[in-house]
Amino acid sequence: MKVLWFSNTSANSDEYFNNQLSGTGGWLKALDKAIQEKVELHVAFYHNENIGSFRHGKTTYHPIRKYKHLFEEIKTLLFNEIIDTKHIDIYLNIINKIQPDIIDIHGTENPFGCILGKTEIPIALTIQGNVTVCLHKFCSGIESNYLRLKRIRVSNPKTLLFPHSFQKKRSMFIKMQLLEERNWKNCKYCIGRTDWDRRISRLMAPKRGYFHNDRILRDGFYHTKWVHKNKKKLILHTTNGNLFHKGFETLCLSLNELNKFGIDCEWRVAGIRENDLIVKVVKKKLKSKFPNKNLVYLGPLTEDALILKMLEADIYVMTSHIENSPNNLCEAMILGMPCIATFVGGTGSLLTDGQEGILIQNGDPWAMAGAVLELKENFTKAIEMGQNARRRALKRHDKAENANKLLKIYSDIINLSRKK
Repeated sequence: MKVLWFSNTSANSDEYFNNQLSGTGGWLKALDKAIQEKVELHVAFYHNENIGSFRHGKTTYHPIRKYKHLFEEIKTLLFNEIIDTKHIDIYLNIINKIQPDIIDIHGTENPFGCILGKTEIPIALTIQGNVTVCLHKFCSGIESNYLRLKRIRVSNPKTLLFPHSFQKKRSMFIKMQLLEERNWKNCKYCIGRTDWDRRISRLMAPKRGYFHNDRILRDGFYHTKWVHKNKKKLILHTTNGNLFHKGFETLCLSLNELNKFGIDCEWRVAGIRENDLIVKVVKKKLKSKFPNKNLVYLGPLTEDALILKMLEADIYVMTSHIENSPNNLCEAMILGMPCIATFVGGTGSLLTDGQEGILIQNGDPWAMAGAVLELKENFTKAIEMGQNARRRALKRHDKAENANKLLKIYSDIINLSRKK
């Protein structure tokens, strides 16, 4: 079988470019490795340089230069333009060159979706999140008057040249939502993982064929197991991002409550630096309620460094306002950590409240802090929940089973498309 992926992330070509901190797409790298021995896999993705196709491992990668001229890059940064149909000829040329049996577009909001309806080759949309719902939840934790900050300098060099406010990010999401609506309208087959994405896709593409396939996680998490270490200070861990919907303000308010309660703790946040925009916005919003101690910024970490930090912690906390099947929670579960998560999107499909962790109301810092106290005061129960979570996660993220199931889905879609 010949398979072509279109993706916003570059899968294992990061290794070819020696990029260890790409930030996203770890699950796609794992899936790339899991199926490249069983199919002829091709991956098309955006890249900043003009590089031809190349082979790495047993996968062939097809970089697509995002901008041909500096003017295009400046225009996109300033006005949040989304590359779409102006590159359709490039996409179709790649398809014609490869002649795949099936195409898998990773992400419903993906610009590559403009090829839907433009080729006879069957196309599946693999659901990652849902921009329509993310946009609906945009101001869940940070009111709109705090989203108009301008010219705040952060670590990203492009942001220094072209400052982006959260208002501009919202504008970008609106444009992505339009792409997503069009893609759903033309979608015949989609692949999802949770009750949440199954229900949403039913509304957005009533005639779509829906297929369930769970993710494969990053390799290191399968070979490591969390063990509780008796120590005086309670260590909490969250893997987050410099994004509005990840609930950083809820984390800060929860930590403030724990500080007031006199809990000797340290809340570590991977993926965020102290000078990131989200930190500046939340400080402005919370003022004196922003925690003045026990908050530690770990910044972006490699896979190995992240695992080490998670193993040092006592409890994992997911704070987001919206998610589908968050990899960070799945990674904590497969390690066997006691977990607290907001009951949003697809998290209820991942974790059973009271058995494999604790689910709390989105945006409720008092419930979050209370859940931390609950696990701290009965850590025997917390450890038991973590063990239950690990058993479930190991089964859900089984590499061989999920790889084989995906190939079966591809075969089913190919056969269905031939009958039509």
